[in-house]
Amino acid sequence: MIDDPMDRIAAALERISPPPLQAPDFDAAGAFVWHTGPDHLAPVHKVSKVDLALLIGVDRARDTLLANTTQFAAGLPANNALLWGARGMGKSSLVKAVHAHVHATHGNLRIVELQREDLPSVGRLLNLLRHAPQRFILFCDDLSFGHDDAHYKSLKAVLDGGIEGRPDNVVLYATSNRRHLMPRDMIENERGSAINPAEAVEEKVSLSDRFGLWLGFHPCDQQQYLEMIHGYCDAHGVSIDDETLYAEAIEWQATRGSRSGRVAWQYFVDLAGRRGVTL
Repeated sequence: MIDDPMDRIAAALERISPPPLQAPDFDAAGAFVWHTGPDHLAPVHKVSKVDLALLIGVDRARDTLLANTTQFAAGLPANNALLWGARGMGKSSLVKAVHAHVHATHGNLRIVELQREDLPSVGRLLNLLRHAPQRFILFCDDLSFGHDDAHYKSLKAVLDGGIEGRPDNVVLYATSNRRHLMPRDMIENERGSAINPAEAVEEKVSLSDRFGLWLGFHPCDQQQYLEMIHGYCDAHGVSIDDETLYAEAIEWQATRGSRSGRVAWQYFVDLAGRRGVTL
Protein backbone atom coordinates (compact mmCIF):
# COMPACT_ATOMS: atom_id res chain seq x y z
CA MET A 1 0.00 0.00 0.00
CA ILE A 2 1.31 3.46 -0.96
CA ASP A 3 0.86 6.03 1.83
CA ASP A 4 2.93 8.95 0.55
CA PRO A 5 0.73 11.30 -1.56
CA MET A 6 3.61 11.99 -3.94
CA ASP A 7 4.15 8.26 -4.44
CA ARG A 8 0.43 7.82 -5.17
CA ILE A 9 0.56 10.61 -7.75
CA ALA A 10 3.66 9.12 -9.36
CA ALA A 11 2.03 5.67 -9.50
CA ALA A 12 -1.13 7.12 -11.04
CA LEU A 13 0.84 9.01 -13.70
CA GLU A 14 2.78 5.85 -14.52
CA ARG A 15 -0.47 3.92 -15.01
CA ILE A 16 -1.97 6.46 -17.43
CA SER A 17 1.23 7.21 -19.34
CA PRO A 18 1.65 5.34 -22.63
CA PRO A 19 4.06 2.40 -22.63
CA PRO A 20 7.49 2.96 -24.20
CA LEU A 21 7.33 2.80 -27.98
CA GLN A 22 8.61 -0.51 -29.27
CA ALA A 23 10.23 -0.91 -32.66
CA PRO A 24 8.10 -3.00 -35.03
CA ASP A 25 9.30 -6.06 -36.89
CA PHE A 26 11.10 -4.33 -39.74
CA ASP A 27 11.34 -7.65 -41.57
CA ALA A 28 7.53 -7.79 -41.82
CA ALA A 29 7.40 -5.45 -44.84
CA GLY A 30 9.53 -3.34 -47.14
CA ALA A 31 7.51 -0.18 -46.47
CA PHE A 32 5.98 1.51 -43.45
CA VAL A 33 3.85 4.57 -42.68
CA TRP A 34 4.53 6.66 -39.58
CA HIS A 35 1.45 7.56 -37.53
CA THR A 36 1.15 9.69 -34.41
CA GLY A 37 -1.40 9.64 -31.61
CA PRO A 38 -0.23 7.11 -30.59
CA ASP A 39 3.13 6.81 -32.30
CA HIS A 40 3.52 3.67 -34.37
CA LEU A 41 4.85 2.39 -37.66
CA ALA A 42 2.26 0.57 -39.76
CA PRO A 43 3.60 -1.96 -42.29
CA VAL A 44 2.53 -1.60 -45.93
CA HIS A 45 2.58 -4.96 -47.68
CA LYS A 46 1.62 -3.66 -51.13
CA VAL A 47 3.03 -0.30 -52.21
CA SER A 48 1.22 1.67 -54.91
CA LYS A 49 3.97 2.06 -57.50
CA VAL A 50 4.87 1.86 -61.18
CA ASP A 51 7.79 0.05 -62.74
CA LEU A 52 10.93 2.16 -63.04
CA ALA A 53 11.11 1.51 -66.79
CA LEU A 54 7.70 3.16 -67.31
CA LEU A 55 8.86 6.57 -66.08
CA ILE A 56 9.55 8.54 -69.26
CA GLY A 57 11.26 11.91 -69.59
CA VAL A 58 13.02 11.86 -66.21
CA ASP A 59 16.18 10.01 -67.21
CA ARG A 60 18.70 12.23 -65.43
CA ALA A 61 16.72 12.36 -62.18
CA ARG A 62 16.11 8.59 -62.39
CA ASP A 63 19.78 7.72 -62.87
CA THR A 64 20.96 10.11 -60.15
CA LEU A 65 18.44 8.96 -57.55
CA LEU A 66 18.99 5.30 -58.43
CA ALA A 67 22.76 5.62 -57.97
CA ASN A 68 22.34 7.49 -54.67
CA THR A 69 19.87 4.90 -53.35
CA THR A 70 22.04 1.97 -54.38
CA GLN A 71 25.00 3.52 -52.55
CA PHE A 72 22.87 4.07 -49.47
CA ALA A 73 21.47 0.52 -49.46
CA ALA A 74 25.03 -0.82 -49.73
CA GLY A 75 26.04 1.06 -46.59
CA LEU A 76 27.96 3.76 -48.45
CA PRO A 77 27.61 7.55 -48.03
CA ALA A 78 24.51 9.02 -49.69
CA ASN A 79 22.75 12.38 -49.85
CA ASN A 80 19.30 13.56 -48.87
CA ALA A 81 17.34 14.36 -52.04
CA LEU A 82 14.78 17.02 -52.93
CA LEU A 83 12.70 16.24 -56.02
CA TRP A 84 11.08 19.50 -57.10
CA GLY A 85 9.27 20.92 -60.10
CA ALA A 86 6.23 20.47 -62.32
CA ARG A 87 3.25 18.69 -60.81
CA GLY A 88 2.27 15.31 -62.16
CA MET A 89 5.69 14.52 -63.61
CA GLY A 90 6.45 11.50 -61.46
CA LYS A 91 8.37 12.83 -58.45
CA SER A 92 6.75 10.59 -55.85
CA SER A 93 6.40 7.76 -58.39
CA LEU A 94 10.16 7.87 -58.95
CA VAL A 95 10.93 7.60 -55.24
CA LYS A 96 8.69 4.55 -54.85
CA ALA A 97 9.92 2.96 -58.08
CA VAL A 98 13.59 3.43 -57.14
CA HIS A 99 12.97 1.95 -53.70
CA ALA A 100 11.29 -1.11 -55.21
CA HIS A 101 14.06 -1.53 -57.79
CA VAL A 102 16.88 -1.33 -55.23
CA HIS A 103 15.00 -3.37 -52.62
CA ALA A 104 14.94 -6.29 -55.08
CA THR A 105 18.72 -6.60 -54.76
CA HIS A 106 19.25 -5.06 -51.30
CA GLY A 107 16.72 -6.65 -48.98
CA ASN A 108 17.75 -4.44 -46.05
CA LEU A 109 16.29 -1.29 -47.64
CA ARG A 110 13.03 0.07 -46.23
CA ILE A 111 10.93 3.12 -47.04
CA VAL A 112 9.01 5.02 -44.33
CA GLU A 113 6.40 7.58 -45.34
CA LEU A 114 6.12 10.64 -43.12
CA GLN A 115 3.35 13.23 -43.49
CA ARG A 116 4.29 16.90 -43.38
CA GLU A 117 1.88 17.43 -40.47
CA ASP A 118 3.84 14.86 -38.43
CA LEU A 119 7.23 16.55 -38.81
CA PRO A 120 7.26 17.68 -35.14
CA SER A 121 7.40 13.98 -34.18
CA VAL A 122 10.36 13.21 -36.43
CA GLY A 123 12.80 13.10 -33.52
CA ARG A 124 10.86 10.22 -31.95
CA LEU A 125 10.80 8.42 -35.28
CA LEU A 126 14.56 8.80 -35.76
CA ASN A 127 15.17 7.36 -32.30
CA LEU A 128 13.13 4.34 -33.33
CA LEU A 129 15.11 3.81 -36.53
CA ARG A 130 18.57 4.74 -35.28
CA HIS A 131 19.59 1.35 -33.90
CA ALA A 132 17.82 -0.90 -36.40
CA PRO A 133 20.05 -2.96 -38.72
CA GLN A 134 18.02 -1.99 -41.80
CA ARG A 135 18.53 1.09 -44.01
CA PHE A 136 15.62 3.56 -44.21
CA ILE A 137 14.46 6.05 -46.83
CA LEU A 138 12.35 8.60 -44.98
CA PHE A 139 9.86 9.79 -47.61
CA CYS A 140 7.93 13.05 -47.26
CA ASP A 141 5.65 13.71 -50.23
CA ASP A 142 4.40 17.12 -51.38
CA LEU A 143 6.50 19.00 -48.86
CA SER A 144 6.00 22.75 -48.62
CA PHE A 145 5.64 25.41 -45.95
CA GLY A 146 3.30 28.36 -45.76
CA HIS A 147 3.10 31.56 -43.77
CA ASP A 148 3.67 31.21 -40.00
CA ASP A 149 4.51 27.53 -40.49
CA ALA A 150 7.28 26.45 -38.12
CA HIS A 151 7.28 22.80 -39.20
CA TYR A 152 10.34 23.47 -41.33
CA LYS A 153 12.40 23.74 -38.14
CA SER A 154 11.53 20.12 -37.31
CA LEU A 155 12.80 19.06 -40.72
CA LYS A 156 16.27 20.25 -39.79
CA ALA A 157 16.42 17.36 -37.29
CA VAL A 158 16.42 14.97 -40.24
CA LEU A 159 18.74 16.99 -42.44
CA ASP A 160 21.26 18.04 -39.77
CA GLY A 161 20.43 15.79 -36.84
CA GLY A 162 21.46 18.19 -34.08
CA ILE A 163 24.33 17.11 -31.81
CA GLU A 164 23.51 13.42 -32.32
CA GLY A 165 23.68 13.74 -36.08
CA ARG A 166 21.36 12.13 -38.58
CA PRO A 167 21.37 8.35 -38.15
CA ASP A 168 23.73 6.70 -40.62
CA ASN A 169 20.95 4.32 -41.64
CA VAL A 170 18.44 7.08 -42.55
CA VAL A 171 18.23 9.30 -45.63
CA LEU A 172 15.45 11.75 -46.48
CA TYR A 173 13.76 11.97 -49.88
CA ALA A 174 11.21 14.77 -50.23
CA THR A 175 9.08 15.96 -53.14
CA SER A 176 7.80 19.48 -53.65
CA ASN A 177 6.42 21.72 -56.37
CA ARG A 178 8.66 24.48 -54.99
CA ARG A 179 12.42 24.55 -55.28
CA HIS A 180 12.85 26.35 -51.95
CA LEU A 181 9.86 24.62 -50.29
CA MET A 182 8.17 27.99 -49.68
CA PRO A 183 5.99 30.23 -51.86
CA ARG A 184 7.75 33.11 -53.58
CA ASP A 185 5.45 35.71 -52.00
CA MET A 186 6.43 34.42 -48.56
CA ILE A 187 10.10 35.01 -49.36
CA GLU A 188 9.29 38.49 -50.72
CA ASN A 189 7.28 39.33 -47.59
CA GLU A 190 10.25 38.37 -45.43
CA ARG A 191 12.46 40.71 -47.44
CA GLY A 192 10.00 43.56 -46.99
CA SER A 193 9.05 43.20 -43.33
CA ALA A 194 12.01 41.72 -41.47
CA ILE A 195 14.43 43.81 -39.42
CA ASN A 196 17.26 42.13 -41.28
CA PRO A 197 15.69 40.96 -44.57
CA ALA A 198 18.73 39.01 -45.76
CA GLU A 199 18.89 36.94 -42.56
CA ALA A 200 15.13 36.28 -42.50
CA VAL A 201 15.14 34.99 -46.07
CA GLU A 202 18.35 33.03 -45.56
CA GLU A 203 16.88 31.05 -42.65
CA LYS A 204 14.04 29.73 -44.79
CA VAL A 205 15.74 29.37 -48.16
CA SER A 206 18.71 27.60 -46.60
CA LEU A 207 16.45 24.68 -45.72
CA SER A 208 16.49 23.42 -49.31
CA ASP A 209 20.28 23.89 -49.38
CA ARG A 210 20.54 21.13 -46.80
CA PHE A 211 19.51 18.59 -49.43
CA GLY A 212 22.60 17.25 -51.15
CA LEU A 213 20.67 16.40 -54.32
CA TRP A 214 18.28 18.75 -56.13
CA LEU A 215 16.48 16.91 -58.90
CA GLY A 216 14.34 19.12 -61.15
CA PHE A 217 11.23 17.93 -63.00
CA HIS A 218 9.91 19.89 -65.95
CA PRO A 219 6.76 19.67 -68.09
CA CYS A 220 6.94 16.99 -70.76
CA ASP A 221 6.59 17.62 -74.47
CA GLN A 222 3.98 15.97 -76.66
CA GLN A 223 6.30 13.20 -77.84
CA GLN A 224 7.15 12.20 -74.28
CA TYR A 225 3.47 12.34 -73.34
CA LEU A 226 2.60 9.88 -76.10
CA GLU A 227 5.58 7.66 -75.25
CA MET A 228 4.30 7.40 -71.67
CA ILE A 229 0.93 6.16 -72.90
CA HIS A 230 2.55 3.71 -75.33
CA GLY A 231 4.62 2.34 -72.45
CA TYR A 232 1.53 1.78 -70.31
CA CYS A 233 -0.25 0.07 -73.22
CA ASP A 234 2.66 -2.29 -73.83
CA ALA A 235 3.09 -3.09 -70.13
CA HIS A 236 -0.59 -3.90 -69.60
CA GLY A 237 -1.38 -5.47 -72.96
CA VAL A 238 -3.78 -2.80 -74.26
CA SER A 239 -4.01 -2.80 -78.07
CA ILE A 240 -4.77 0.43 -79.93
CA ASP A 241 -3.64 1.77 -83.29
CA ASP A 242 -1.36 4.81 -83.30
CA GLU A 243 -3.82 7.07 -85.10
CA THR A 244 -6.61 6.47 -82.60
CA LEU A 245 -4.28 6.78 -79.62
CA TYR A 246 -2.84 10.03 -80.95
CA ALA A 247 -6.27 11.59 -81.54
CA GLU A 248 -7.73 10.50 -78.19
CA ALA A 249 -4.65 11.36 -76.14
CA ILE A 250 -4.37 14.85 -77.62
CA GLU A 251 -8.06 15.48 -77.01
CA TRP A 252 -7.70 14.22 -73.43
CA GLN A 253 -4.83 16.58 -72.67
CA ALA A 254 -6.74 19.48 -74.23
CA THR A 255 -9.72 18.88 -71.96
CA ARG A 256 -7.41 18.80 -68.93
CA GLY A 257 -5.53 21.92 -69.95
CA SER A 258 -2.19 20.30 -69.17
CA ARG A 259 0.20 17.60 -70.27
CA SER A 260 2.08 15.48 -67.74
CA GLY A 261 2.77 11.94 -66.64
CA ARG A 262 -0.29 12.05 -64.40
CA VAL A 263 -2.53 13.12 -67.30
CA ALA A 264 -1.03 10.32 -69.44
CA TRP A 265 -1.86 7.76 -66.76
CA GLN A 266 -5.39 9.09 -66.33
CA TYR A 267 -6.01 8.77 -70.06
CA PHE A 268 -4.60 5.25 -70.02
CA VAL A 269 -6.86 4.25 -67.10
CA ASP A 270 -9.85 5.47 -69.12
CA LEU A 271 -8.61 3.60 -72.20
CA ALA A 272 -8.03 0.37 -70.30
CA GLY A 273 -11.49 0.57 -68.79
CA ARG A 274 -13.09 1.03 -72.21
CA ARG A 275 -11.09 -1.91 -73.57
CA GLY A 276 -12.05 -4.17 -70.64
CA VAL A 277 -8.49 -4.55 -69.36
CA THR A 278 -7.95 -4.78 -65.60
CA LEU A 279 -4.90 -3.08 -64.10
